[in-house]
Amino acid sequence: MHLFVAFLRGINVGGHIVVKEKLKEAFASLGFQNVSTYKQSGNVIFEIDMANPQDVKAKIEEKLHSTLGYDVAVFVRTISQLKSIIDLDPFKKQDTKGSSFLVTFLAYEPTSSPLQLPLTVPKSTAQVISARGAEVFSVTHGGGEGALPNPFLESKLKVKATTRNMNTIKEIVEKYA
Repeated sequence: MHLFVAFLRGINVGGHIVVKEKLKEAFASLGFQNVSTYKQSGNVIFEIDMANPQDVKAKIEEKLHSTLGYDVAVFVRTISQLKSIIDLDPFKKQDTKGSSFLVTFLAYEPTSSPLQLPLTVPKSTAQVISARGAEVFSVTHGGGEGALPNPFLESKLKVKATTRNMNTIKEIVEKYA
């Protein structure tokens, strides 16, 4: 069995309300085992015999579309991949006072990046500080900036994305590893 985390974009925002039980039922109906959600229903942890995250992603997206009636972007990572993000410690040189550390998961690794990092998100103090593969790391400083890196990165990189706080990533790994 392989342990995966699916990060769902746009669940329980913009009028797309989904209760955790319905989401867990949808995942269980795919044959996934030990399905649970973490904090918000947009973080789903499960086990399955399939090993390829892209195959798992496609299966989930198809099921959510048929269950919910709209497309949900899904970003699948293994617990090992999440551990490697933590081990990378992309925020080690950042001031922690008043800062939030964000991980943006991209649908795929861009073949080239138009971003000169680090950079500041326009009209804010939020900063995109680094990138590795299909993850981008940002620092925000309060004032509602937490949601800013995601649309900015989607626009610049032309790829779907979803963002989570680094603390959430750490908590998932601690609880489910």
